Amino acid sequence: MAFPHRPDAPELPDFSMLKRLARDQLIYLLEQLPGKKDLFIEADLMSPLDRIANVSILKQHEVDKLYKVENKPALSSSEQLCFLVRPRIKNMRYIASLVNADKMAGRTRKYKVIFSPQKFYACEMVLEEEGVYGDVSCDEWAFSLLPLDVDLLSMELPEFFRDYFLEGDQRWINTLAQALHLLSTLYGPFPNCYGIGRCAKMSYELWKRLEEEEDGETKGRRPEIGHIFLLDRDVDFVTALCSQVVYEGLVDDTFRIKCGSVDFGPEVTSSDKSLKVLLNAEDKVFNEIRNEHFSNVFGFLSQKARNLQAQYDRRRGMDIKQMKNFVSQELKGLKQEHRLLSLHIGACESIMKKKTKQDFQELIKTEHALLEGFNIRESTNYIEEHIDRQVSPIESLRLMCLLSITENGLIPKDYRSLKTQYLQSYGPEHLLTFFNLRRAGLLTEQAPGDTLTAVESKVSKLVTDKAAGKITDAFSSLAKRSNFRAISKKLNLIPRVDGEYDLKVPRDMAYVFSGAYVPLSCRIIEQVLERRGWQGLDEVVRLLNCSELAFTDMTKDDKASSESLRLILVVFLGGCTFSEISALRFLGREKVLMSSLDVFLSGMQESDSQLLRRCLPTTLLRAGGQGTHLGSREPEERVHLLPPGCFFLFMKYSPC
Repeated sequence: MAFPHRPDAPELPDFSMLKRLARDQLIYLLEQLPGKKDLFIEADLMSPLDRIANVSILKQHEVDKLYKVENKPALSSSEQLCFLVRPRIKNMRYIASLVNADKMAGRTRKYKVIFSPQKFYACEMVLEEEGVYGDVSCDEWAFSLLPLDVDLLSMELPEFFRDYFLEGDQRWINTLAQALHLLSTLYGPFPNCYGIGRCAKMSYELWKRLEEEEDGETKGRRPEIGHIFLLDRDVDFVTALCSQVVYEGLVDDTFRIKCGSVDFGPEVTSSDKSLKVLLNAEDKVFNEIRNEHFSNVFGFLSQKARNLQAQYDRRRGMDIKQMKNFVSQELKGLKQEHRLLSLHIGACESIMKKKTKQDFQELIKTEHALLEGFNIRESTNYIEEHIDRQVSPIESLRLMCLLSITENGLIPKDYRSLKTQYLQSYGPEHLLTFFNLRRAGLLTEQAPGDTLTAVESKVSKLVTDKAAGKITDAFSSLAKRSNFRAISKKLNLIPRVDGEYDLKVPRDMAYVFSGAYVPLSCRIIEQVLERRGWQGLDEVVRLLNCSELAFTDMTKDDKASSESLRLILVVFLGGCTFSEISALRFLGREKVLMSSLDVFLSGMQESDSQLLRRCLPTTLLRAGGQGTHLGSREPEERVHLLPPGCFFLFMKYSPC
C-alpha cells in the first residue's frame, strides 16, 4: 500500500533554500572572472550542476561554452578558462597539462579552479609541483546538499565509502560536519542527538566544534528539527547486501538512479530514443508506487490505466462548454499521467525480463536462507553454481559477502574454493576486489586469533603505541566480527509469521524484504527513538563492536515545539538503500497509527484534528553518488557493490 502525505501534517523545512544558496554562491564565483569565459565541468558534477544552475543561467553570467573535463587537449579559444572539479589529483594533472601547453605555445590566459565541495592541500601541492600554482586562482564552491525532491537531499559524494571505510581517509568528515552545521544554521539547533560508529562520533565532535566557534548564529533560535541520528554504514552491512524488492530499489538496480533521475532506454520508451526522467513527488504515478513491494506494482498500474481510460471516456457525453473546460483544465494533466504510466509499465516489463533471466526468485530464496541461518551448505552450492554460470558478477559478490557476514566469516576451504571459482569465471583482475572486500570486513575467512586485539598486539611490537592506535583505527573492520545471529535474535530481525506474509497490507518493516527480514539499521533507529537513547541496548551495542562509539546528547533547553520534536534527521554515513528508505517511511506511518490507537484505548479526549496531525511522513536526505567502488581505482575496473555515499534521513515520528 502507498504512503500518502497527509495535508494536515506539520510543514517540512523549505529545502529549496539550499538550492538558492548554492546557485548564488556559484554565480558569485563565476563573476569573479569578469567577461566571457569557457567552463570545464567534471563529469560527475554535470547532473548536480544542471539541478542548481542550468545552461541559460550560466549563459546569463557570461559563460560562453561548456566542456567536459577529459584526458585530451582543450579546444577552447577563450582567453579565460574556468574549471569546476572535484578535489582529485588527476584533475590537477589535467589542468596543469593545459596550462603548461599554453605556456609552451606562448599563449596567455586566465585560469580559475573552483573545487566542489572543498579544496584540499594535496591538490594545491600538485599544482605547485607542476609549476602552475602561480598561474591559477583557486576557490571553493561549498556545495554539499542538493535538493532532489521535497523530501530528498544529496551530497553526491560517491567516494565517501571507499575513502573512509576502506582507505581510512577522513577527509570528507569535515565536509559532512559543514553540511550538518549548515542545516543547524538554517533550521535551528538540534535538541537531541544520537549516534553509533567511529565516523559518526568524529563527525559529531567536529560539527559541535563548529557550533561552538559560531555560537551566536543559532543561539536563541527555536529548533525546526527535534532529533538527529548518526549511523555508520559498517554497523549494518547485511541490509545493504540484500536484493531490493521495492519498486524504487529495483529501478535503481536495473537502470541506476543518478542525481534523482534515471535514463530509460528504447526498451522502456518503445521508441528509438532514450528518455531522462526525474523521479520525484511530481511524478504522481511513481510517487504512489515507489515504496511498494514489486508484486503489488503491476496491479496498481493496471487499475491506474483503467481509471485513466474512464476519465478519457467521459468526453463522449459532454456538451461544447464541458468539452472546452475539459480540454483547457484536464486534458494536459491526463496526457502527462498517461505518458508517465506508459513509462513505468515499460520499466516494470524490463525489470521482469532481467530478473526472470537471472532466476531472481531462487536468488531471494538463498538470501533468506542465509539470513535465517538455514541450509548453509545448499546456499554455498547455489553461490558456486551462480558463479560458474556467470549469471552476474555483482550478485555473486553480494551473496559471498552476505554468507561471510551472517556466518562470521567463511570456512577457509569454502573461502578458497569460492575465490578460485570467481577469479576463473570473471578474471584475475578481481584479486584486488577480494583484497579490498577483506579489508573492508565484507568478505573474510574464519581464522583463530584473528581478532582486533591480536592485530593491535602485533602492530604495537613494531611501532609506538600512538602510531599503533592510528593504524588500528584505519583498519578496524579488518578483524571485526559481525555477531549477526546474536543481534538478529536480540532485535527480532527475522519475523515469525503464521501462514503467508501479506505484502498488500504489510504489518511491519519486513515487507521491504518480502516479510523475511527487518533491516537492522531501521530496527536500531526504532529502538533508540522509543527508548530515547541507548539505555537497555547495551548488549546490542556490544555485539555491534561499538561500545565506545554510541553516544546520546540531549539538551535540557525547552525551546523546541512539540511539532519540531516529531521531526527526526537520520544520517547514514556511507550509503543507504531504497529498501531502508521505504522501511523508515513505513515506520513513521505505523507509529502514527499506534499513537492514535493508544489515545483511543486510554479514553483520552483528543479531537479528530489532533489525531490527524499525528500523521508523520518521512523526509530523506541522500548524500551519495553512483555506487560504492571496491575494485581497482580505475573507473573501468571498479565494482558497484553497495549503495551510494551517505544518506541523511528526516522522519516525522510519534513515539508510543
